[in-house]
Amino acid sequence: MKNFMTEFWNDEEGLQTLEIMLIIAVIVAIALIFRKEIVAWIQKLVGFGNDNIDEFNPQN
Repeated sequence: MKNFMTEFWNDEEGLQTLEIMLIIAVIVAIALIFRKEIVAWIQKLVGFGNDNIDEFNPQN
């Protein structure tokens, strides 16, 4: 049993997957925490684009 635990602890197979999963989890957590600010920022950007499209005149 001790040998199995030592080999399991030293086995590095799959660590890259774990690291990627942890990074994704942190990004999702940050997005959930700041979702209201992110949504407000995106709405502001879309509104800015819509306002400027109405003023666009390709003939000039």
